[in-house]
Amino acid sequence: MSHTPTAMKKLLLASVLSATAVSFATAQEFTAPPFAVKPAGGPTKNGNYVVDPTHTFVMYEMGHYGTTTNRGRFSTKDGSVQIDGTGTSGKVDITMDIGTINTGVDLLNRHVQSKDFFNVAEFPTGRFVADRIDFSGDKVVDVPGTLTLMGQTKPVTLKAVRFNCYLNPLINRQVCGGDFETTVQRSDWGITWGLNFGFENKVKLLVQVEAVNVQQ
Repeated sequence: MSHTPTAMKKLLLASVLSATAVSFATAQEFTAPPFAVKPAGGPTKNGNYVVDPTHTFVMYEMGHYGTTTNRGRFSTKDGSVQIDGTGTSGKVDITMDIGTINTGVDLLNRHVQSKDFFNVAEFPTGRFVADRIDFSGDKVVDVPGTLTLMGQTKPVTLKAVRFNCYLNPLINRQVCGGDFETTVQRSDWGITWGLNFGFENKVKLLVQVEAVNVQQ
């Protein structure tokens, strides 16, 4: 039976994460691995990376009556990062599971999942796609792309707050990732509830990403 490249990546990711879980369980029974996490340079040229959903999340912050900040978090379903042959650009494709939104308050969770906000019943996923990655040396600095929510696609540039690659000692594979930020106007995606009585239009997105090199 043959598999598509995407299916193969997902199968490999599953095996990598499974191995990680086993290694963690073993480490808990004995002692920590006898070697520290090792630096691994920059992303590999022509490298294919699969996003690790256990270390990849999207968080948002939205002002509430100019007094406090409402926060929530989405999980990711899957994703991939491809680095080009020069090691100075690449592509990103990440799908978010909007239905997993968690604000820490059950009543608020149900509200933001409703038609007033994300309309999860009709639009259960979001997607970030980039055809370019901007580097400074071996560090990612910007990822200009598009964000699709509520069936609408708008340009968004994620700016790296930190970026690093390391050799994960539990799976013996290179992992690259970082913390990224951007600020958007939610009305651009048709999310306008509360704009006239205290909920701000400006939303800060904080994206945490780690991706596993599947070609090692």
